[in-house]
Amino acid sequence: MSWLAFIGLAVILYYIVYLILWIVCDGNVWLIYKEHFGKPIAELRKNVVWITGASSGIGRALALQLAQEGALLILSARREKELEEVKAECIRKSNGKLHEEDVFVMPMDMLKIEDHQKCLDRVLEKFGRLDILVNNAGRSQRANWEDIELKVDRDLFELDVFSVVHLSRVVVRYFLKRDLNARGHIAVTSSVAGFAIAPFSASYCGAKHAVNAYMNALRVEHRNIDVTIFAPGPIATDFLQEAFTARHNEKVGLSTKNQKRMTAERCGKLFAVALANKMMFVWCGLFPVNVLAYVARSPILSHIVFLLLNEKALNKIREGKL
Repeated sequence: MSWLAFIGLAVILYYIVYLILWIVCDGNVWLIYKEHFGKPIAELRKNVVWITGASSGIGRALALQLAQEGALLILSARREKELEEVKAECIRKSNGKLHEEDVFVMPMDMLKIEDHQKCLDRVLEKFGRLDILVNNAGRSQRANWEDIELKVDRDLFELDVFSVVHLSRVVVRYFLKRDLNARGHIAVTSSVAGFAIAPFSASYCGAKHAVNAYMNALRVEHRNIDVTIFAPGPIATDFLQEAFTARHNEKVGLSTKNQKRMTAERCGKLFAVALANKMMFVWCGLFPVNVLAYVARSPILSHIVFLLLNEKALNKIREGKL
């Protein structure tokens, strides 16, 4: 066998193995590798982690996962009652690693950017430092492209982009004032829609693409700050209950029950793995979403999928109906 034939065979085998992994794994290959062979989530024990949108869904699941390993938590969202319930569950899940004073409930509205510095000051007053900010608060969308009111675009960007960027800047300035040897960590819950366009969610796709660009720009400018972009596919949460539509002040109000979606618990664990290993850009999702996420990284393959699957088929995959 010639060297050229050997190289060609090796390339074919490489992609065959990758295709099998895309089908079997529920996250990108590097993330699943780190789950089994990387740093354990226990590396985050005693780290001070601030999670926004922590009252339900992915934020709640991440908080519970970190609590099991003894991370010190700040839980933020608008609903204080639900946050208190998450706090109590975190303490129970920690099996003695956490106590009442180790989980701080701090209600906040992400859209009130004038309060962001005050909230950080409260965190620092409570724990004396902040190690990781997880920007998890946000809303999704379902709407036809041509029907979307411009006010909806602006409202969605205010929450999913500008409030996230502003809070991150407040925290980054704090990180930069600290000891130069102390690294800070900023994380954001993005979406597969942030790099693979999903139909009937134009404003949401635009917002997630934008927040990814902001975070990548931060990574380039400040090498001493770790940046994690975590991009989940469809997750079994109440996300669609609060999702934007095409019209201002209207919500989708749909349930994700009986749909093929990754559990919030599994998503929270993979998010924790990404944080512990300071991973830059990762995604997760069940088959075939995970395969489509890989395909979207290649302009040629994504064009082929675009030709083979219409918008209704892609939407069924996104909604867990295929």
